[in-house]
Amino acid sequence: MIRVLLATGNPHKLDEVRPTLHPLGIEVVGLDSLADVPPEPVEDGDTFEANARIKAIEYARATNQVCLADDSGLEVDGLGGAPGIYSARWSGQGGDRSERDAANNRKLIRLVSELPESERSARFVCAMCLAGPDGRVLAETRGTFEGSIVTEPRGSNGFGYDPHLLVKGEDRTSAELSPDEKNARSHRGEAAVRMAELIGRGALDGVAN
Repeated sequence: MIRVLLATGNPHKLDEVRPTLHPLGIEVVGLDSLADVPPEPVEDGDTFEANARIKAIEYARATNQVCLADDSGLEVDGLGGAPGIYSARWSGQGGDRSERDAANNRKLIRLVSELPESERSARFVCAMCLAGPDGRVLAETRGTFEGSIVTEPRGSNGFGYDPHLLVKGEDRTSAELSPDEKNARSHRGEAAVRMAELIGRGALDGVAN
């Protein structure tokens, strides 16, 4: 199998990407597979695509491996697209992932509660970048997951803002979808499927790993 490093320590992201790439003979591993994890690069891009590119290139060069990175977040139309690329640390609170998620969601609900229903449309966005060991960009994709924000959290699947995104055309939030449903329909699932298509067309041809 071809080994691809997914530049994340988030097990949920690994669970979402692995089922799509595994049938292509690709073993997806996370940063926890490394004996020495390189310093986290500064994500100072102004788009999801730019930040995904930064991570993929830096981790690929640092580890001498094929690296897949994503940058993802939530865009709320009535908030001018916020939190956008700042989704992960929007609240400014430190602590572990669950504490940051809780603080981010509290801020989301506080701001969205002031919006009329018509301005609560939102989407998850995921940009993915695949880079070779030499830092060369091999493929890039983007996926979105449309819906609207509900102020009461629903569901226990997923992470981050999932309990607050009511999926378009559904009476369920992203956190109420089963893992298989979410993988098939989510922003990260869509970006991963498109990445798999590019890999199937030869994006990894001739790349040593």
